[in-house]
Amino acid sequence: MSQVSVQPSAVDSTNAKRQKLCDETKQSGSMTTNGQTNGAGGEWFGSEPLATNDPAIAEIIVKEKQRQKCGLELIASENFTSRAVLETLGSCLQNKYCEGYPGKRYYGGTQHFDELENLCIKRAQEAYRLDPAEWGVNVQPYSGSPANFAVYTALIGPHGRIMGLDLPDGGHLTHGFMTSKKKISATSMYFESMPYKVDPATGLIDMDRLEENAKLFHPQMIIAGISCYSRNLDYARFRKIADQHGAYLMADMAHISGLVAAEVVNNPFEHCDIVTSTTHKTLRGPRSGIIFFRRGLRNTLKNGTQVMYDIERPINEAVFPGLQGGPHMHAVAGVAVALKQTMNPEFKQYAANVIQNAQVMCKKLVELGYKIVTGGTDNHLLLVDLRPTQVGGARCEKILEDISVVCNKNTCPGDLSALKPSGLRFGTAALTSRNLTAEDFEKVVDFIDKGIKLTKEIEPLCGPTLKEFREMVATNKEVQAKITVLREEVEDFASKFPLPGFQ
Repeated sequence: MSQVSVQPSAVDSTNAKRQKLCDETKQSGSMTTNGQTNGAGGEWFGSEPLATNDPAIAEIIVKEKQRQKCGLELIASENFTSRAVLETLGSCLQNKYCEGYPGKRYYGGTQHFDELENLCIKRAQEAYRLDPAEWGVNVQPYSGSPANFAVYTALIGPHGRIMGLDLPDGGHLTHGFMTSKKKISATSMYFESMPYKVDPATGLIDMDRLEENAKLFHPQMIIAGISCYSRNLDYARFRKIADQHGAYLMADMAHISGLVAAEVVNNPFEHCDIVTSTTHKTLRGPRSGIIFFRRGLRNTLKNGTQVMYDIERPINEAVFPGLQGGPHMHAVAGVAVALKQTMNPEFKQYAANVIQNAQVMCKKLVELGYKIVTGGTDNHLLLVDLRPTQVGGARCEKILEDISVVCNKNTCPGDLSALKPSGLRFGTAALTSRNLTAEDFEKVVDFIDKGIKLTKEIEPLCGPTLKEFREMVATNKEVQAKITVLREEVEDFASKFPLPGFQ
């Protein structure tokens, strides 16, 4: 039987053409191909730059870039990602559908995406110093919320019982938040949730009360995670409580994932079965999500029987096809880039600076007479309790935003309404990415102090509602003049610092 042979010259020619195209793309410094023409010889519409194709959107982007450059970004869940990450997000990786997992896709032409996803998984394991035999990774979740929901769906099912930190006490919506009148989060709609609380006097998680309530509720999963809690979590104690009920222990490290990678906070991987995270906060990646899950031996029974983990397949199937369609592979690539960056010595120094700067802010605020919930911070965020100043968090947030200091209002322990919170949450990750030092953060606190004092000064001039406050601020010329003076001072200061990404 004769065999069909492929001439080496044909293969070499094809490879040479592909290599030539790759080399030209690299030399151009762009991931796009410009100057393409249509059949009639005119310029192809897809080659136009944004400023030409859609000036309105281009103008909004320029204005937002200016806002970021001239303002002080102190929202604890935000950061500035690198130019390398932004380049991946704007690359041709956006164009491909990749439903499925490496080696098991539902579309053709995905060989490079298999390579990409496997590399991202490998880097995730390396960044957190994990043995692949003990920890698997799913890098496909669109963000942290669907990552959490996928874990619940996979491991405890409808009406399964979870316990997470209550939202007003520093937890997250996806940890099961509900009120006496309404189930707010989908987590509380489809699963049975019982929150644990902080001690109102100290602001610290009441682990003894959690242990007592768990004996009544018998949770299938306990969530060790925060959204506005400034102290290290005691994962060993969480593990002990979970084991009393045969429950899974899941850490939601969304806020502290970069700090965990840099080994400057407690490590959830030492005690947890599952670890979820967003990738854009202290990790400085794109807006995406990630799930880590245990492999191998779970425990050994008294009779010597070994119980193995069996959670990898359920979690992967809950992500796809359970809850999502095709993964956003441009975001997966951005996560891979960010994970590589965390393994540089510069990132470890960055993470240490983030915590130091948060502690400097706490110290300075206390010196100025403000109350810090828990008395300080072990991570990147701090919560100021404004009740002693007799001014509301929402009004302070508004005035601070007007003077280009961006933060968010937040509930403090004991608050009865999330709509009328008495606190302000600040985070240092974003401004530390702009190279602000401890001394600079003392200046930032001075601006915050001026904004809060201005709020208290003008509050008596309006009615009791936030709407009336906003209307008064917008129309009172004397108030606007004071805001303008402060805003110019803030923006002159902020503009001196570099902003990562494209200039």
